[in-house]
Parts: sequence; structure tokens; C-alpha cells
Amino acid sequence: MSLLSVGTVAFDTIETPTGKADMVIGGAATYISWAASYLTRPTQIVSIIGDDFPNEELEALNARGVDTSGILCVEGGKSFYWAGKYHDNMIGRDTLVTDLNVLADFDPVLPEAYKSSEYLMLGNLTPDIQRSVIQQMTVKPKVVALDTMDFWMNIAWDSLMETIKLVDILIINDEEARQMSGHHSLVRAANHILTLGPRYLVIKKGEHGALLFGDGRVFFAPGLPLLDVIDPTGAGDTFAGGFMGHIARTGDLSFENMRRGIIYGSVMASFCVEAFGLTRLKTVTDDDIESRYAEFKELVHF
Repeated sequence: MSLLSVGTVAFDTIETPTGKADMVIGGAATYISWAASYLTRPTQIVSIIGDDFPNEELEALNARGVDTSGILCVEGGKSFYWAGKYHDNMIGRDTLVTDLNVLADFDPVLPEAYKSSEYLMLGNLTPDIQRSVIQQMTVKPKVVALDTMDFWMNIAWDSLMETIKLVDILIINDEEARQMSGHHSLVRAANHILTLGPRYLVIKKGEHGALLFGDGRVFFAPGLPLLDVIDPTGAGDTFAGGFMGHIARTGDLSFENMRRGIIYGSVMASFCVEAFGLTRLKTVTDDDIESRYAEFKELVHF
């Protein structure tokens, strides 16, 4: 089943307590697409880059079954660039540089072939852009999922509220859920957010796992204890890609299958953090995925 992701494709410079990586490939849509490509095909991507972006990275996505014809390359332009430094706890981080570059003029126009995609994953962008993408779909997707952040809650609240009325699944972290709802309790927060439009809510809790709310039910998946966490960048987007990849490949929208999707998202995110950037995601095998899925199953079975 076709899955379309819309978001950033970028360069990152990342410093963590374990080391530093300069100008690695990043961006929400990049991580989403890499993770999803292991679980479903075809996968499509819409983004914008400058002509400084390496063509071999696009070829690597194509080799994974990701259609990159929806990525606009601006001649003479520079790709979006972010630099950040993580705190010792690997949770907090400081943004050092944010250069929007060509992203400042990003106004995605979907290729005709993408407008009938059955599953849509909207990475973290302005709510206006996210809503514009939904409105360009000529066939209503079976599932529209959306990621957002506190920044848009602060400066574009009304637009965000209008946009999330149109989505089936909202994916945010625990602090964003508290800010959006005004409640500290995540259960109260979820109950409030689900009245705003989405059918399901996924609350990411980083290394502490993820929660799924919907249909009057709650599911919790723990984070997998890992020997080494090298770089958390992109883990949330990788989670979203794994989650939506599973939903797209099964076509099953039941709460029970959403639970399995949460585990597959957690599996893919656990690989992502094991190396800087996309390094580990590029070497994952199907056997790796199923073996780690079994680890999660054993972790919560009693």
C-alpha cells in the first residue's frame, strides 16, 4: 500500500556525549522514508533540497523503493541545515544553528501520482503547509498521520487546531501533549486532545517508550534497553516511519494492529539511535527487524 511522507530533507551537524558528526544527512521525511521502506512499498517522499544535496543519497532512497520524484531541487540553492548539541542525559539539547535556506520557500505541490496515496505521513512543518497537502489529495487517504511541535503551538495555534481536525493520528511527545491540552496527566491530556479531531493519539516518551490512545483504550510500549545510545536525532521520525510503514503494509486500522505498529516504530527507532544520522538504518536487515521485534515481545510478556 502506498505511503506518502512530506517533510524536510536536510543536513545535520550533531554533537552528543559520544562524539560529533558534521554535515550528515537528516530531516524528518528522510528518517520517515528510510524506516518505512523496510516495511512497505511503494513509499513516496515530498520535500525540497538545494543542489548541494548529494545525488547518491537520493539514489540510496530509490534503491530502497522510495520514489524521490517529489523532491524539488532548487538550482543554486542550499538545503536546510540544523546543528545541535545534546546534554549529558541525551534528552535535552541546544540548537546551535538553524538555516532554513530553500525550506523558507517550501510550498509543496504533489505530483499527480502522489495525490491518490492511501497513507499520508505529515512530518513536522507549518500547519498551513500540512493542511495544504491534505487538501491536494484527490482521494481521501485511509489514514492521515501528523507530527507537530511546541513551536507551532506557540505561534500558529489556530492553524494547528484547524489542521488536526483533518487527521486520523496525531503523533507528539509527552511535553507537547501537556502543552496542547493544558493537563499534566497524560491520560487527561490524551482525553482532551482526542476531542480536537484525531481518532488516535501517539505520545512519544523517548527512551521511556510510547503510549497509544484511541477507541477508549490505552496501550504502552516500553523503550528497549540498549547497550549504547549514540545519537537520538531522528528517532521520533524513524518511529513514525516504522509505525506508518506497518499500518500501510497491513491495511489494518484496528487498535490491536495499531499496537503492533507502535512496536515496529519502536524497533526502527531503536536502530536509529545506535549510530549518527542514517548510518545504522542503512544497514538494517529484515532479520534484524524481526529479531528485535521478538526482543520487544519478550520484554513485555509475563
